[in-house]
Amino acid sequence: MPDLSLPAGLTARPIHPDDVPALAELLAAAEAVDDTGEHEGAEDLRGWWVNELVDLDQDTRVVLDGDGAPVAFATAIAPPTFRDAYGVHLEGRVHPDRRGRGIGRALLDWQLARGAQVHAERHPEAPARLTVTAYTSMPDLEALARRAGLEPVRWFHHMERPLTDLPEPRAVPGVDLVPFTWDRDDEVRRAHNAAFTEHYGSSERDEASWRVMFTGQQGFRPDLSVLAVEDGAVLAYALSYVSETAASATGSRESYFGQIGVVPQARGRGLSKAVIAQALRAAAAGGCQTAGLQVDSENVTGALGLYESLGFATARTQVSWSRLLGPVAGG
Repeated sequence: MPDLSLPAGLTARPIHPDDVPALAELLAAAEAVDDTGEHEGAEDLRGWWVNELVDLDQDTRVVLDGDGAPVAFATAIAPPTFRDAYGVHLEGRVHPDRRGRGIGRALLDWQLARGAQVHAERHPEAPARLTVTAYTSMPDLEALARRAGLEPVRWFHHMERPLTDLPEPRAVPGVDLVPFTWDRDDEVRRAHNAAFTEHYGSSERDEASWRVMFTGQQGFRPDLSVLAVEDGAVLAYALSYVSETAASATGSRESYFGQIGVVPQARGRGLSKAVIAQALRAAAAGGCQTAGLQVDSENVTGALGLYESLGFATARTQVSWSRLLGPVAGG
C-alpha cells in the first residue's frame, strides 16, 4: 500500500481502540455541518470497528496533527459474505476545520487502493463493489466521490414518523406477534437471509456478521423488536435499535427499525404491516418519541409505499457512490 499523501505536519497510522472516544468527538463536530442525522458514541464505534470482522492495522487509518490529535479517519471494511458482488464499504470523515486541504482526497485514494487489495486477497474470483455513501447534505463528499470516478448507483431514503396517531393493530389469522427473544436469534438470522435474497447489496449473513452488525450492536432492543410466529416458525420480523447517544444529542429518543422482512412463502398476508404496527406501539410504550427506518428507493417488494402508508416520510436521502471491479485475473 502506498503512503498517504498528506499536508505538511500531518501523519497517519491505523486506528487503535484507544482512539475511539476522540473519533466519536470528531464525528459529533462533523455532524453539525453534515446533517446526517447519525449520532454515534464511542461504544457504537467500538462495536463497528473492534471485532473479528475488522483488521484495524490494515483496514483503518487515522490522521493526526502535530499534537497527536485526530483530524480525520477512514475505513475500508468488507463483511465476509456477499451475493452478487463482494462489497467493500469505504467510510470516513474529516474534521470541519480541516476540510479543503486535500486530506479527504488522500484518504479516499487510500481507501480505494485498500478496497482493491482486499478484493484481490479475499475474493479475487468474484466481482467487487467499492462504495462510499454520502447524504445529499454532504456536497463536498459527493464532489470528492465524483472526482475519484465513482458513480451514483443507488438512493436510500431515511424515513421518520412521530409516535402519535399510530396505526391500529393488525391481526393475521394463525400468527402471533411476540417480542424478540434470544433463543430465536439464529432463526431470525435465517429468516432474514431468506427474506433478502433479491435485495440490492444484500448478503447471506453468517453468525459472526449477524452478531457484529445486527443483534450484537450496542443499541439493539429485543424488547422493542417484534416477530411474527406461526406454528413455531418466524415468518416476519422488525428489529429495533435505540441510540442513547442520539437521544442525548437531539432530545428525542428514536426506535430505528434496522431490519424488516418477511420470508418469501409468507408474503401477501399483511405481515409487514402487522409487525411494524406492533413495533410502533412497543416503541411508544418504551419511551420513544419517533420511529425511523431506511428503504432502497428501488426496493423490489414495494416497501417505500408500504412505509408511507404507515405514516413514514422521507427526512434524508443517502446515495451510494460505487466503483465496480471485475474478477481478478487468475483469481
